[in-house]
Amino acid sequence: MALLALHHVQLAMPSGGEDRARAFYRDVLGLIEVQKPENLARRCGCWFEQGDLRIHLGVEEDFRPARKAHPAILVEGLAGLAARIEAAGYKVVSDEPLQGFDRLYVYDPFGNRIELMQAVG
Repeated sequence: MALLALHHVQLAMPSGGEDRARAFYRDVLGLIEVQKPENLARRCGCWFEQGDLRIHLGVEEDFRPARKAHPAILVEGLAGLAARIEAAGYKVVSDEPLQGFDRLYVYDPFGNRIELMQAVG
């Protein structure tokens, strides 16, 4: 038995939030929206990918944003991405340094926290 890798992260969103999810995850972060499998499409939500990075947004009827729990995404060009995020109207929040990384947080349109990390050194 062996755990091999993380396949995807699922974040919750309120019903009807697909266009806001696309505006953030696709248009600001630059992820590619992929079609959900037919048997799951009826559940609404949307999926985004880029290489091995997969983020699924699923509808939760009693939605509450994940303000503490979060995915941490490795990036290149953190400063440029932060500027793009702010230009799109989202707040970027810096945090204490973590050895070997520059990092910041952003909250998606639903209030879910996302950490963006760039390796340094």
